[in-house]
Amino acid sequence: MTLLLAGDLGGTKTLLALYRSDGDQLSCVARERYISAEWPHLGPMLKSFLADHNNNGAEVAAGCIAVAGPVRQGRAHITNLPWDLEQSALAADGGLKQLELVNDFAVLVYGLPHLSEEQQVVLQQGEADPQGPIAILGAGTGLGMASGVRLANGALMTLPSEGGHREFPPRNAEEILMLGWLRRELQLERLSIERIVSGTGLGLVFLWLLHCGGEPPISDLHQAAMDWHQQAPGTPGRPDLPALVAQRAREGDVLASKAEQIWLGAYGSAAGDLALQTLPPGASGWAAAPPSSNSSGCKARRSWHRCAAKAVLKASSTSCPCGPWWTLMPACSAPLAVRACWQDAFNNGLSRPTHTDGKTGDRHHRGGGCPRDNRQSRPRI
Repeated sequence: MTLLLAGDLGGTKTLLALYRSDGDQLSCVARERYISAEWPHLGPMLKSFLADHNNNGAEVAAGCIAVAGPVRQGRAHITNLPWDLEQSALAADGGLKQLELVNDFAVLVYGLPHLSEEQQVVLQQGEADPQGPIAILGAGTGLGMASGVRLANGALMTLPSEGGHREFPPRNAEEILMLGWLRRELQLERLSIERIVSGTGLGLVFLWLLHCGGEPPISDLHQAAMDWHQQAPGTPGRPDLPALVAQRAREGDVLASKAEQIWLGAYGSAAGDLALQTLPPGASGWAAAPPSSNSSGCKARRSWHRCAAKAVLKASSTSCPCGPWWTLMPACSAPLAVRACWQDAFNNGLSRPTHTDGKTGDRHHRGGGCPRDNRQSRPRI
């Protein structure tokens, strides 16, 4: 029996699994989920997993671990963890003859043609070019992006990307204010897209809305939000603010719904920009759902027409470069994700909002980065 090791290492969680290879068929033998920040490094985690789940001592022929960060010459620095990885050292830790590190989103491109119908949702029927490039993105701890092109022999070549670290482009006066506050609060000279379009980003958007609400606190999540903001990732008992906000939004909470609306708009805008950057008309595009999504997000297909709000795409909605597919990855079944790219995607807030004085403009930059001058007033919900 031949065993193969597979892994998916992210800033929040790491998934490790053993598969049995029988000809061209794979069957899962063992699977484990780890909280990444609870471990000092991937090596000890790998040793523990193999010790716990390979009790019969069968040889693990090879391993492949997808990591959240660029991989160069077998080395990787994890974007949202203080981990430096080297594949030969990890192979020695796990007693493997061969182990390869790959970028987590780049490797997804290879898997897209093999997804079953149950793992994808059609948002827009269109004339996809089978020879055209593919684009993929998804929000988790950060924002992953990658693309793929078809070679002359029909094989796919993947193009890794760290596009989630591009500058966040605010689309309206509200987002300009949020950008300024986050740069000051986080003490950053520039704010990357993934500071907003990620699970962490949903928490930060909610924090900004709380700030705009002034005193007294306008949400019973105020203390949880403060604890989440002040405690380092991996701190025992640290609240999962993004998950709490997502749950409250599903329950109809006004402030959480507002945070989700802003977040979804930024997510969709990032998807549209990736399509414009990567895909010619008619090519197929894919989006990967982050781990905190929900299948009810399939309702996102009703918002597909908003993809065309990107001006260059308006002329060809049936062959929109965003592609005809939204891809649901197997372990991703929740609502923030599938809804994320498209609901309120490209036209939500494209025009600058008008405040109570009927004006827009720079004067609204005062008041600590809130939509109104008076921080004691409530944000526009």
